[in-house]
Amino acid sequence: MGCSSCSNGKDGQPRGCRNNGTCGSDGCNKLTVFDWLANMSLPNGQKPFDCVEVRFKNSRKEFFRNTEDLPLAIGDVVATQAKSGHDVGIVTLTGELVKVQMKRKKADPLDEGLPKVYRKATQRDIDIWQKCRAKEEEIKKRSREIAISLRLEMKLSDVEFQGDGSKATFYYTAEDRVDFRQLIKDMAKAFGIRIEMRQIGYRQEAQRLGGIGSCGRELCCSTWLTDFRSVSTASARYQQLALNPQKLAGQCGKLKCCLNYELDMYLEALKDFPPTDCRLETEKGMSYCQKVDIFKGMLWFSYKNDPSNWHALERAKVLEALQRNKKGEKIESLEAYVAEIHVGDPSVFGNGVGQDSLTRFDRPSKKKKKRRKNRRKSDKKQQAAKNV
Repeated sequence: MGCSSCSNGKDGQPRGCRNNGTCGSDGCNKLTVFDWLANMSLPNGQKPFDCVEVRFKNSRKEFFRNTEDLPLAIGDVVATQAKSGHDVGIVTLTGELVKVQMKRKKADPLDEGLPKVYRKATQRDIDIWQKCRAKEEEIKKRSREIAISLRLEMKLSDVEFQGDGSKATFYYTAEDRVDFRQLIKDMAKAFGIRIEMRQIGYRQEAQRLGGIGSCGRELCCSTWLTDFRSVSTASARYQQLALNPQKLAGQCGKLKCCLNYELDMYLEALKDFPPTDCRLETEKGMSYCQKVDIFKGMLWFSYKNDPSNWHALERAKVLEALQRNKKGEKIESLEAYVAEIHVGDPSVFGNGVGQDSLTRFDRPSKKKKKRRKNRRKSDKKQQAAKNV
């Protein structure tokens, strides 16, 4: 996750690009797209597609039409059309792959109302843009203080300046509808710019801000995940996960998106298993399924009168017992169907490369104790000699 814009600065400290993880050269970009058509030439007589994809702060991307036929490449800083004034962004995709992305995001490639790319950004445009970006943190802090003074139940999570510095968009999250008319007046008076408030969800907030997940990697929503599918607790139940909200919830406070990644494989494997609410009729009484392990092909059952004592049965044995129950026959007992679980010898850790023990500081050192005793004896002798 590094590029030329994130190289080291003075004294070896990381310089960064002040773009919150997204770099100008597109080497460590959020939601980046690999242009696999870049080295392929177009058929004779076909003109290149005249739309480009431009990225602004964080993961916000929009499509613009290159009406001036500018020679644009990935990483170019361009001045684009806005509702009023102009905005500054970085080109992230060009060519025929833009058409594919537009269809994927349900945008019409033939729409004549698409905003335009004015020009490649001049040094003056870039200076104004960077100056505005440097003020965002201070303005965000001040705007939060204003919102708290007005006692508004909302959270201002991010601020994004327009490229020409004439407008700022404030992204916020809130449980209910918020009347922020007075807030806009106070902020416009304090900052001297036009204000736009935009409400986003908690997942969109985590996508914009980014972070590190419990797996140790960057959040999927801020790096490559482009759509948010609904996640339910049923996904955790199918995967035999503990329904612990602290472990199942992500940084956005919602269920983790990764619960859906392996769900299809679990559902495919569970087709060959009996339902989890199945029951076995035995001569000792009714027994209920307590746990299913699709990797070992095992199911655990317990009697109704003894729910704490589980018996491990193989999948084939359980299906056979269910067939007998359907015919009206009761099986002898769960003990007759219990599978033999072979437990191998536990692997013993071997210190092959000579590391020190992690608990070496826990054991008291005998040498230190002897030294302390000798020092105490010598101190007592010296004191006795002084007294004489």
